[in-house]
Amino acid sequence: MNRRLIPTFVANAALLLGAASANAGPCTARIAEFEALVRHSAKMPGAGPMARQTVGAQVDRQPTPGSVGQAEKQAQAAFTHELARARRLDARGDRTGCARALARAKRMYNL
Repeated sequence: MNRRLIPTFVANAALLLGAASANAGPCTARIAEFEALVRHSAKMPGAGPMARQTVGAQVDRQPTPGSVGQAEKQAQAAFTHELARARRLDARGDRTGCARALARAKRMYNL
């Protein structure tokens, strides 16, 4: 990179970061931290969205690959919905609502 362009690049980066933080909601940092943990855990066995055990899973039948797949899809959808809800509430500036939604998303995710 040209040495004369470095100060301009740094100044522009600082402006962009400043503008991003000016629009940040009350939970933005906590959401970003949790999303980083989720991305990092993607390679860990057993990590991912989870749901409560259903009554059907408590009877003396073994789950089928289809029922396991369906449960995984439902858990992923519920987790994605709750995390999106936390982001929406954060964008509105609703600290309490965002914190609650983020806490629910964290309870849904097995790290």
